[in-house]
Amino acid sequence: MTRRNTPPNLAAVGRFAYDGLERVIHEKARLGILTSLVTHREGLVFSDLKDLCSLTDGNLSRHLQVLSEAGLVEVIKGYDRNRPQTICRLTDDGRRRFLEYINVLERVIADALTTAKDLPAADATEGLSPA
Repeated sequence: MTRRNTPPNLAAVGRFAYDGLERVIHEKARLGILTSLVTHREGLVFSDLKDLCSLTDGNLSRHLQVLSEAGLVEVIKGYDRNRPQTICRLTDDGRRRFLEYINVLERVIADALTTAKDLPAADATEGLSPA
């Protein structure tokens, strides 16, 4: 598990700070885009990706721009039967980084489950008072 190096006396403070949870990937819409693309190695047509992720044209375009600038996605503009067509796909580096991200996310979940199992269940109303 990749955790930030912390002094022994501060180990508990940074225990759940995980390197590898890339901010550019972690955003909900971008995570959906990358998940869609990782399952379609050949790429997806812009409109199909838009539908899979329930995004607007403008929103998808902006997220693709961010992902492209980060080197995760390539956007290929061309033509299909004389009609403009945009294909989106993961770069090799994007695929590698996405899979690394998923591995770190699995570690986050495993740590959370392990810690949660060790703690007693809290009363939902504990510490609250009527308004």
